[in-house]
Amino acid sequence: DTLEGVFGAAADALLSVTAGDPERVRELEERPLALEEPDLELLMLGFLSELVFLRDAHELLLRPKRLRIQREGSARLEARLVGEKFAPTRHRSATEVKAVTAHGLRVARGVDGWEVRVTLDV
Repeated sequence: DTLEGVFGAAADALLSVTAGDPERVRELEERPLALEEPDLELLMLGFLSELVFLRDAHELLLRPKRLRIQREGSARLEARLVGEKFAPTRHRSATEVKAVTAHGLRVARGVDGWEVRVTLDV
């Protein structure tokens, strides 16, 4: 129903693809995140790309605990990400996502709420 909801759902979908059930990720670590982009599509691209980077560089599986999006001129996101380091005993090593791409990227309000289309490079 909301932009925050669709960004959170996209983060959970990415986590599902890379590590299995997002609900199995415990809230042991916290990271703030602030992004600003010219539009919602680039904001989604930057947001998901940051989650991929944090997983690859720091082995962190993160999801938004608090998320706020503003669209006054540019699109801005402020989030508190929570999660934990990847643990083979707790998480499934699933598909390795190399990047989030701009190909076909779409963030739009649909009849039933916000919709997102994202292509992942695996």
